[in-house]
Amino acid sequence: MNKIKNAFKSVRIKLFATLSLVILIIIVFLILVNNFVFGQFYLYSKTKALKSVYRTVNNYYSNEQEENIETELEKIAIQNNFDILIKNDQNVNIYTSNKDFFSTLGQMNEMTNRFNTNIGQVIEENSKFTIKKMRDIKTGISYILLSSTIDNGYLLYIRIPINSIQESVKISNNFLYLMAGFTILIAAVIVSYVTRKFTDPILELNDIAKKMSNLDFSHKYRITGADDEINNLGKSINVMSEKLEKTIKQLRSTNTELEKDIEEKSKIDEMRKSFISDVSHELKTPIALIQGYSEGLLENVNTDEESRKFYAEVILDETNKMDRLVKQLLDLMKLEYGKREFNDKKFNIVELEKEVVRKSQVMLEEKEVEVKLETPDEINVIADDFYIEQVIGNYLTNAVKHVKEVNKEKYIKIQNLVNVEENKVCIKVFNTGENIPEEDLDRVWKRFYKVDESRNRNDGGSGIGLSFVKAIMQNYQKSYGVVNKENGVEFYFELELDC
Repeated sequence: MNKIKNAFKSVRIKLFATLSLVILIIIVFLILVNNFVFGQFYLYSKTKALKSVYRTVNNYYSNEQEENIETELEKIAIQNNFDILIKNDQNVNIYTSNKDFFSTLGQMNEMTNRFNTNIGQVIEENSKFTIKKMRDIKTGISYILLSSTIDNGYLLYIRIPINSIQESVKISNNFLYLMAGFTILIAAVIVSYVTRKFTDPILELNDIAKKMSNLDFSHKYRITGADDEINNLGKSINVMSEKLEKTIKQLRSTNTELEKDIEEKSKIDEMRKSFISDVSHELKTPIALIQGYSEGLLENVNTDEESRKFYAEVILDETNKMDRLVKQLLDLMKLEYGKREFNDKKFNIVELEKEVVRKSQVMLEEKEVEVKLETPDEINVIADDFYIEQVIGNYLTNAVKHVKEVNKEKYIKIQNLVNVEENKVCIKVFNTGENIPEEDLDRVWKRFYKVDESRNRNDGGSGIGLSFVKAIMQNYQKSYGVVNKENGVEFYFELELDC
């Protein structure tokens, strides 16, 4: 039922049904006209013919052309299917076209009795003639009868049978019924074709409009050579589609830029909040120390010169630490939020590692630890050597702080493992010592996170070194991490080779 309802919502079905109904109404109208109007028109035509024959006969006798009048009357009777009877002023039958017309005797009283001329439906009557619609009582045949006295005094009777009218109407109706069937069948084919020609473009336009409502502008109306409203509508929709597509692209571009601006602002706000939070957290201790030693100097807690000098050195040292911490935090924030540009270039990673080890020599000697370098002499990579030096330096510093003797071994090892197939090198920094608890392996990359909270401030560092490593490697989108080994801990990161 729903399918039928939906079908009748279709423009094609509606147009087909409308045109079919119009054709059916026209056929019904023709049948009604044939039934109710044809008979009257037939009577009108025959009445007109009767009057014309009356005038012709009257003219014949008025002009005294009696020699050829019978021949002419014969022609008229045959051509019009008329029965003509003429009587003279003595009521003598002088001409009849049909021997049965008022019987062979042609007596007027017989005609009067048979036709009963005193009754009947008068069609037209005047001083010259009377036209009636009558029925022959004996034969049951209906006639139109004209009775008249022509100018020379003769009696003129003309009749025409009208029973054929009903037969003609019936035959005509049967013909119309037959033609109606053929017409509806042919019309159905024609209407179906015509409606398809009209509705197919409309359905195509509707489909395009639906896709446009879903912001799909890939479909365009196929323009034809026809100069009509549908073709013009298709052109307009194509123009509208192109303009909407262009406008929406501009809106999307503008929206993308706006989202970037909002995201940028959000990052800046987040960076500012994070920076304030980190600084306020990390500067509490140095500020408290500076405040305490400053109050001691003001109150002359220690009067000797050496003590005052010590107090001043502590204040200066803490001030330098705060300065370095703030600068490191600013650099870290810029790295984490993509505000730093990397100047990538080709360099030998092995030479950089040796330089980092050389700069850390004093710290290594204090810890009495050896650095083993297992690497080829030259490995060229593409990266920013300044930031990669910080990554190696932070790994090495972290290793020095946590290196311990295990199984009578105490060392730090730097390895470079080259993978030519994947075009990368993996740099590993290992130190002997205690393993990092499994739950802390992911936490060591967070700012200010320290596995060993008991370490003092001099040995513990700022706690953002590994956060630097994380930020730098995420900018390069390279792997980095930490794994526990049997007798120590190994940190690693990867770089792209310069082949």
